[in-house]
Amino acid sequence: MSFPHHIKIVEVSPRDGLQNESQTLSTSVKIDFINQLSDTGLSVIEATSFVSPKWVPQLADNREVFQGITKKPNISYPVLVPNLKGLEDALAAGAKDIAVFTTPSEQFSQHNTNCTVAESLKRISAIADIAKKRKLRMRGYLSCVLGCPYEGKVAPEKVAELAEALLKMGCYEISLGDTIGVGTPLKSKRLLEMVSRHVPLKYLAVHFHDTYGQALVNIYSALEFGIAVIDSSVAGIGGCPYAKGATGNVATEDVVHMLNGMGIDTGVDLKKLITIGRFISKKLGRQPQSKVNLAMGENNK
Repeated sequence: MSFPHHIKIVEVSPRDGLQNESQTLSTSVKIDFINQLSDTGLSVIEATSFVSPKWVPQLADNREVFQGITKKPNISYPVLVPNLKGLEDALAAGAKDIAVFTTPSEQFSQHNTNCTVAESLKRISAIADIAKKRKLRMRGYLSCVLGCPYEGKVAPEKVAELAEALLKMGCYEISLGDTIGVGTPLKSKRLLEMVSRHVPLKYLAVHFHDTYGQALVNIYSALEFGIAVIDSSVAGIGGCPYAKGATGNVATEDVVHMLNGMGIDTGVDLKKLITIGRFISKKLGRQPQSKVNLAMGENNK
């Protein structure tokens, strides 16, 4: 069996993680957190989101955080922009790498961004036009690709069509998000089979939540298929808002531990990740959600 020789980890904890935590951390803690992540060997750290503080108060200090972190030349620090206002604010803060998002679910789109899927694509198209002129790098996110909290099943064909649309708009990478963690290995592989007919594998990433404990096996399934980019969140921070009490993002420590065991290079220092996972979990007032972090903590006592 052939797996990719190197995996790029996209660390999403400062944005996708913290925005779903009930507690709002101080600006200085966020800056310290990102600076620590910058010393682990990660090449991509999603820094923040330029969304209205009315909707995501946890990231209201987006500009202060983005401008306050120490940016290393070999690391990209993308920021999420939901609309032209968000893009304007991101540009004013000095962002060069942005991310946009949509979903194949009409109901999720209405609940999440108060617009139809078609309207979300128009917003992204307007952002893409400016991004091209400003020579910004643009990543695309697709939410609820394996299931929706409102509509249930999601047609893989819809996901494939949207992924192709994002690619044509100029996204250098499209992240397929199992937002509520309902995916299983065969479902994940079938989705990738459909999407890869429209978008070459080199442009695809996976973003699995571990709500039902399936994230790592889904990632393994994606690796078998040839996916070489994985989104994850240190300490598993970022609970799932649609499944009360459930965990959210797959933990970066768990992903790196699995890849290390498979002999797949990530360039990421697991010991440093574990230390940072404990740091941010302590700030959030709870234990890390990473099984590897907890296990190595027990072993080190």
